[in-house]
Amino acid sequence: MTVWAWILIAAIVVVAIPAVIVTVGIVRSRRKTQRLKEHYGHEYERLLSENGSEKAANRELTTRERKRSKLDIVPLTPAALSNFTLGWQEVQASFVDNPASAVSAADRLITEVMRERGYPVDDFERRAADISVDHPEIVDNYRAAHGVTTAQQDDVSTEQQRHAFVHYRALFEKLLETAQDDDADKSQEASA
Repeated sequence: MTVWAWILIAAIVVVAIPAVIVTVGIVRSRRKTQRLKEHYGHEYERLLSENGSEKAANRELTTRERKRSKLDIVPLTPAALSNFTLGWQEVQASFVDNPASAVSAADRLITEVMRERGYPVDDFERRAADISVDHPEIVDNYRAAHGVTTAQQDDVSTEQQRHAFVHYRALFEKLLETAQDDDADKSQEASA
C-alpha cells in the first residue's frame, strides 16, 4: 500500500472513532431519557417544565434515584402496620366532624409511616422526591394534598380538603402495600 492509502485509512479511523463514541453517547442518553419519562410520567414533565431542559430533569431524577438507593427502606412490623391502620381509621372517622383537622392528622400520619419505613422526613421536598422514585404515579397528589394542609384554612374549601384526604389515603395505602409486599418478598426468599 502506498503512503497515501495509509494516510487515508488513518484519517478515516480518526474521524470514525469519535463519531461512533458520540453516536453511542446519544443513543444511551435517549434510552435514559425514555426510561425516566416512562417511569416518572407527569413528574418528569413537571421537572422538565420547572428546569427547562431534559438534561436538568434527567440529572435531578438520577440524583433522586441515587439518594433513594442509599436509604434503608424497611417493611413495617405487623404491630406497626396494625397501629397505623387503626390510626388511619380514626383519622378517617374524624373527617366528618373536622375536615381541616383530619387532613392535618393524615399528613402527620403519612410522615410517621415514612419515618417508620426509613425515609428521611425532615423536609417535605425531600419526602416528595423520595416518594417520586418509589411511587411516581401519586407524588403530584401528595404535593397537592400537602399544599392544602399548609394553606390558610380560610382559603380551603371542604371539597379541597376532601380531595387532599383522598390523596393522602392513596399514598398511605401505597406505603402500607409496599410494606406488605416487602414482607411477602422476604417470606418467599426465606422459603426458597
